[in-house]
Amino acid sequence: MMKNLQSTTTLNNGVEMPWLGLGVFQVEEGQVLVDAVKVAIKHGYRSIDTAAIYGNEAGVGQGIREAIEETGVPREDLFVTSKVWNSELGYDSTIAAYEESVSKLGLDYLDLYLIHWPVAGKYKEAWRALETLYKDGRVKAIGVSNFQIHHLEDLMKVAEIKPMINQVESHPRLSQKELKLFCEEYNIQVEAWAPLMQGQLFNNEALQEIANKYEKSVAQVILRWHLQNGVITIPKSTKAHRIVENADVFNFELTDEDMKHIESLNKNHRVGPDPDNFDF
Repeated sequence: MMKNLQSTTTLNNGVEMPWLGLGVFQVEEGQVLVDAVKVAIKHGYRSIDTAAIYGNEAGVGQGIREAIEETGVPREDLFVTSKVWNSELGYDSTIAAYEESVSKLGLDYLDLYLIHWPVAGKYKEAWRALETLYKDGRVKAIGVSNFQIHHLEDLMKVAEIKPMINQVESHPRLSQKELKLFCEEYNIQVEAWAPLMQGQLFNNEALQEIANKYEKSVAQVILRWHLQNGVITIPKSTKAHRIVENADVFNFELTDEDMKHIESLNKNHRVGPDPDNFDF
């Protein structure tokens, strides 16, 4: 039941993960980042998503520590995600990358660690490393990012532990319906990055019409659409009022008609790289 920012879904290993979190892609190290993390936690966010390649794990960690100190929110109530970058995919190198991430974040463990991209010939060894970290209790959950159906099928042929998360680009122009159905069949939770298509849909007339009906913003309508589709979402913002606004999506519900209307906007259009044609 999605009631508020602390509402969670249960992953296939029993771990609870918040439905909505803060993403920090392309947010540089510095006070703006620290403040964004603190604002989010102070306003009820419990999930923060970063990655090694973002180059901002230290700032995220500082924001988390300061927020804990100022709010009293315990670390165990927070859900922190990071990802191993393509150049580090391999058994030993992935273990080392994990240690570097937790060190920069200043944490004893991560709640979720992901393989960032499905680099051919490398992700299986990286997954074996994630399984080791998971078995050793260093991370609460493990998963992948940007994996297509065929990547998941290939990985699960050798995986001892099934991925708990597949974080992919998803928004009304890239609904990922087939991938979502596949993940649902195998109890792999889908999480959306670029859930707002990096702002490219804010002037869409159809979405604006729906937003007006509910007296909400287009961003809030899109985020609600994700949630009602059973997709975890991590909108990025550094502006306090946007961080607060993005979280105000638990007091209304889109009708089936609205959901179908938004789904009809799909064009299979990406704003990020194609996982099958990404120059790694």
